[in-house]
Amino acid sequence: MRNFQGQFGNKGGRNNPKKGKAKNTKGTIMRVWNYMGYQKASLMFVIILVFITTLLGLLGPYYMGVIIDEYIVPKDLSGTARMCMLLIAIYGITVLLTWLQTFVMINVALKTIQKIRQDIFEKIQTLSLRFFDVRSQGDLMSRVTNDIDNLNQALTQSVVQIISSALTFIGVTIAMFSLDWILAIVTLITVPIMFFVTKKLVAYSGKNFAKRQKDLGELNGFIEEAITGADVTTLYGKEKETVHNFNEINEQLRISATKAETFSAYIFPSMNFINNLGMGLVIGAGSVMVLNGMTTVGVIAAFINYSRQFARPLSQFATLMNTIQAAVAGGERVFEIMDEVPEIQNKKDAVLVQNLQGRVTLEKVSFGYEQDNMILKDVSLEANPGETIALVGPTGSGKTTIINLLTRFYDIPKGQISIDEKDIKDYDINSLRSKIGVVLQDTYLFAGTIMDNIRYGRLDASDEEVINAAKAASAHSFIKHLPNQYETEIASEGSNLSQGQKQLLAIARAILADADILILDEATSNIDTRTELQIQAGLNNLMRGRTSFVIAHRLKTIEKADQILVIKDGSILERGNHETLMEDGGFYFDLYTSQFKI
Repeated sequence: MRNFQGQFGNKGGRNNPKKGKAKNTKGTIMRVWNYMGYQKASLMFVIILVFITTLLGLLGPYYMGVIIDEYIVPKDLSGTARMCMLLIAIYGITVLLTWLQTFVMINVALKTIQKIRQDIFEKIQTLSLRFFDVRSQGDLMSRVTNDIDNLNQALTQSVVQIISSALTFIGVTIAMFSLDWILAIVTLITVPIMFFVTKKLVAYSGKNFAKRQKDLGELNGFIEEAITGADVTTLYGKEKETVHNFNEINEQLRISATKAETFSAYIFPSMNFINNLGMGLVIGAGSVMVLNGMTTVGVIAAFINYSRQFARPLSQFATLMNTIQAAVAGGERVFEIMDEVPEIQNKKDAVLVQNLQGRVTLEKVSFGYEQDNMILKDVSLEANPGETIALVGPTGSGKTTIINLLTRFYDIPKGQISIDEKDIKDYDINSLRSKIGVVLQDTYLFAGTIMDNIRYGRLDASDEEVINAAKAASAHSFIKHLPNQYETEIASEGSNLSQGQKQLLAIARAILADADILILDEATSNIDTRTELQIQAGLNNLMRGRTSFVIAHRLKTIEKADQILVIKDGSILERGNHETLMEDGGFYFDLYTSQFKI
């Protein structure tokens, strides 16, 4: 029932919870690493390849020094040629192994991201309706798409480079001290400067990357609402105000993104400058040492290359912080959803529902979407098996809230709701909801054929059962006149069907589901009289022998209800059938006579 909760539940606030900067960088990285742990063999293979390519990379400068001192200076051309061929072979093998490790790492990253995306989507399906009441669809979409894409980019680009940089840093340090400890110390002089600059820039850009991801989610949420409500915006001529609000949020995103990207972009040129400074120190000190016979030109040449390799890991790491900070900020937003605890959960001894007789009882139920604002106040009712209970009353009186509670979209703080004399909290949630059929005012149809959409009520139903359900719902007559009949593809949100046709398909879906309890929420509103008669015929077939709760503004449609509950300000003001309520001449009488001439 997740697919229609958005339109069936509370239409309350869509305020996004405020998020601060990334607060658990280490924890986020470890959680992503744990996801990668499912592919230990591939990761070990990548690490081995990185180790080999790093080792081969360290051989290059060493052999350059050997070529200069032992072959070029003595003018040994054949030896020089042999050593050059060896260097070419080393670099060629390095390139091939780098390609291989990149290919394997991309697959590891994509499988990791696939698992994370699967887990967050599955988690969203389990979350209670209250979770969605305070979050925009756009923000959730941003977490599932943009934030996870940032993780993907970091895994694809950063993991191998971080491992390679660490191994290179260690290997080059050992190689330099093996060649000449004095020049090695000269090279190390720049390391504290690099760490200091990197730490400052990364710390500042990190909080702005978190702010950028939050602002991006807010922008996506606004766009989603603007597109969904485009007709209302146009109707009230609020295009300029909508554009103005969009520009404000867009500007907010630009500012946070500029701060994040700018300070991150400062890292590479800063590291490059410090690297060149270190290289200058090596050349200066090395020149003095060569002139004094303390070392050779080949050693200096090797050292210049090693000093470049030495600084490269630090530069790469600093540059990667752009990607890493965005990934950590996005990862925290993703794991925040995964860590959400569903408000509605099964008891350990929850009972699976087999069949329901349909006896529904509410005993002194009070409930509010906010603790200090009770929507329902001490509501009690009893529906016997097979009865039709109509809920009528002004907008906002609590009718839909009662339906939300029957389906256990929310838990109540006071009172008890029972079905077949058992508290609904004692039932398994999914099995309970599978026994409750729902037909809403705004019917949601999925991409696919008419056959697929009706079969959504019971996925194992045969084509014949689907067609029989359509006939019972009075939908078969219009379906058979469509070009492809039951194989007709439904456009986005059913835009190629009328409102009445969509309602008939929803009724057919509910008939096929064969639920024990029915909920009809304004199922015949916003349609013409002829279509209403068709829908009412389908509803009569659907409701026969089932306990049914009907919310209706067209009071003529509920005249035959066994019970009519008049709800006002969260309380049951009147109850009875149509005849008794009309005789009482109360609030129901006023509602009815305002719609019909007597």
